[in-house]
Amino acid sequence: MQFTAKQISEFLNGSIDGNPDVAVTELSKIEDGKEGSLSFLSNPKYENFLYSTQASVVIVSKDFAPTQPYTSTLIRVDNPYSSFTILLDKYNEAVNAQAAQSGIDKLAFVHPSAKIGKDVFIDAFAYVSENVVIADGCKLNAQTFIGANSKIGANSTFFPGVKIYHNSVIGNRVIIHANTVIGSDGFGFAPQKDGTYNKIPQIGNVVIEDDVEIGANTTVDRATMGSTIVKKGAKIDNLIQIAHNVEIGENTVLAAQSGISGSTKIGPNSVVGGQVGIAGHLTLAKGTQIGAQAGINFNITEENKQWHGSPAQPLRNWMRASVIFKHLPEVEKRINALEEELKRLTAELEKNTIHNER
Repeated sequence: MQFTAKQISEFLNGSIDGNPDVAVTELSKIEDGKEGSLSFLSNPKYENFLYSTQASVVIVSKDFAPTQPYTSTLIRVDNPYSSFTILLDKYNEAVNAQAAQSGIDKLAFVHPSAKIGKDVFIDAFAYVSENVVIADGCKLNAQTFIGANSKIGANSTFFPGVKIYHNSVIGNRVIIHANTVIGSDGFGFAPQKDGTYNKIPQIGNVVIEDDVEIGANTTVDRATMGSTIVKKGAKIDNLIQIAHNVEIGENTVLAAQSGISGSTKIGPNSVVGGQVGIAGHLTLAKGTQIGAQAGINFNITEENKQWHGSPAQPLRNWMRASVIFKHLPEVEKRINALEEELKRLTAELEKNTIHNER
């Protein structure tokens, strides 16, 4: 596929600095750009690469002012990152269209009671259980398992090894990456007098709404009763644990290795950093932002606030505290020195007191 700078600029509603007829055939990072490639500059930290890159076309912001000579043709847009993302999406669509597959592989198993829509692809060793409904345009890659009575929305894609337990409900355009498990039992056990635990049946399900993407090796547990819910547009990274009866709000983003304990509700448009731990039965307000490795053990009621640390505190407080942490060894030395001086002065005072008494 080949496009000119002019064609790309018109598609993105941008303006051109340079040769409008220069052609590109591939996308690249700006530091790896070569002749015939298209890149973008969004983060000022990467500006120096603009002056050395061989990329034929670079997308920049409308107000970008270069400080050195450059050779690339520039396409100026409102948001370079978003514009480049649009192009990546279109490129991905084109590649997938060329490699589109449909039909049921002879090595797959589909229960006779299952209802399969149009243009569905079910790869080898996939297993579709009884009374499953799979809507049009879905792709189930090798070794995918769909449990009984589950419903899969249109144009959803499950990568190899995805396991969907029974009674799960998956929306439209959902992407689930390899080895992720949806609907495994919630962690519910009742302690007994003799020190053992009895398993509490987990009779609920998982509901994943439209346009959700879930990374590899993530687990979303089924509810004890009712539903564990991942709402529309949420993006969940790899290696995340979402416990029973949790609700993830619309357009919320969770980074890798985070854990959400049971019955916690995270508000819409929130951001959870990597390795964050959130205790159970909490409510986090809309727009909550939590920094990496933070620990949340309380309700957050104020919207659009930033939190960091463990236990978490408002970001500004944590930043001030972190400055103090860095100086703790120095502070310890000063305290030790003051203690020694206090001991010396106390001893001298006692000595003078005894002398005066004599």
